[in-house]
Amino acid sequence: MTDKNNKPSFLSRILNLTEKAGNALPHPATLFLIFTLLVLVFSWLAWLVDWHAIHPDTNEEIHPVNLLSKEGLHNILLHMVDNYTGFAPLGIVMVALLGIGIAESSGLISSLVRLLILSAPRKMLTFVIVLTGIMSNVASDVGYVLLIPLAGVIFKAIGRNPIGGMAAAFAGVSGGFSANIVLGTTDPLLAGLSQEAARIVDPDYLVNPTANYYFMAVSTFLIAGVGTWVSEKIVFPRLGEYHAADEEKESLEKLSPKEKSGLRWAGLVTLALIGVAIWGVVPENGFLLGKDGTFLSSPLIKGVVSVLFLGAGLSGLAYGIASGAFKSDSDVMNGMGQSMKTIASYFVLVFFAAQFVAYFKWSNLGVIFAIKGATGLIALDLGIIPLMLMFILLSALINMLMGSASAKWAIMAPVFIPMFMFMGYSPELSQAVFRIGDSVTNVISPMMSFFALIIAFFHKYDKKAGIGTIIATMLPYSVAFLISWSALLIVWILLGLPLGPGAGLYYQMH
Repeated sequence: MTDKNNKPSFLSRILNLTEKAGNALPHPATLFLIFTLLVLVFSWLAWLVDWHAIHPDTNEEIHPVNLLSKEGLHNILLHMVDNYTGFAPLGIVMVALLGIGIAESSGLISSLVRLLILSAPRKMLTFVIVLTGIMSNVASDVGYVLLIPLAGVIFKAIGRNPIGGMAAAFAGVSGGFSANIVLGTTDPLLAGLSQEAARIVDPDYLVNPTANYYFMAVSTFLIAGVGTWVSEKIVFPRLGEYHAADEEKESLEKLSPKEKSGLRWAGLVTLALIGVAIWGVVPENGFLLGKDGTFLSSPLIKGVVSVLFLGAGLSGLAYGIASGAFKSDSDVMNGMGQSMKTIASYFVLVFFAAQFVAYFKWSNLGVIFAIKGATGLIALDLGIIPLMLMFILLSALINMLMGSASAKWAIMAPVFIPMFMFMGYSPELSQAVFRIGDSVTNVISPMMSFFALIIAFFHKYDKKAGIGTIIATMLPYSVAFLISWSALLIVWILLGLPLGPGAGLYYQMH
């Protein structure tokens, strides 16, 4: 993007600076190693000056613990393995991905995406593409590698600008990454991090993967509608028509008979599982109700990761056998193993993140900082809505410099969740607000892990496409999502609606 004098535009200069700043950051795992070492040093300094705070509920004096003392060093050596293996998000993500790995390797997810788009009426196509993009995050990154290029093929096949189709898909996949009407890998991952942070204040606090379900389910249709409007009214007119008469027309492959058979069997298995779930919770003494006889305490809610594993795994297994994708048990196990390979770097990241969170908790720095920060914010008397809007903007800004949602939340959660808890706001609310900010700037962040891939997709139809092309095309989505999603949050807070099953907006100190 340049002006008439061939000088970089203001937007291009900002983007170049952002790219340089982001590239200058170390690997996220290295960042956590640095933060961990800083906690050790600050625990000693805080102990040295006796930086302390008064707990607002118990009136107890909270003093820092020196982790560089003899006892502190012993704890570090004795609990390093336990910190890692006991880190809540680790097991949650692994179990969820094993089930999704079966569904993905069988071809079930890709077939569902193709079926949804191929069966959509022409007038509804843009909406369906954006909605499918949002829904695709149930299988982590499949939307980036499958749906976005597929949307370009579809738009070209029907005579529309393929870049417009990819932009709409990218807006759904990335800009609406946190929203969905079904639980995906993001939900248990962030919930685990939120739970670890909440336990700095309340050791028994539980954050379910369903913590933001109600809010995110409604957000799905909001973002799909806004994304469709921006596409049709702003982005598509700006891109104009696509002329490719001298190129071969691309076509979209229809589902084969084997794929259709696989979908039928997967559907039957899904219906059977739903039937079992209904049978277990509808009767007064249903076998799936919780100990107190309520649905909210049932294993379907508290054990939702296991439900996700069984649902995705069994439906994927049925599809794979019926379609012929799975010819032996080795194919199934290899699919599960492949899903683990995709997050190998996550295992490294979690090791250092787990130590950072544990040390931050041991040192009491998290509680002291939260009390001091909460006291300062209460004195400002901002109110819940201005405070949460500021948190959205902060999350959106940090997202421009750091791509990984889990890495950002692992850093931010131990600071902001305890702080907001002391102010009377629930960890579930903090998590929902973070997810808004973390999503809306994905489409314009060069630090987003798939940004280079999106440039390559655009480049197929526009040889001059670069970072500026992506930003200029996607900026309207980012602004519209930020405004509309923030507005939804304001309405949600004013109405006092729960964010998910048993997940309210406020927290009361015990």
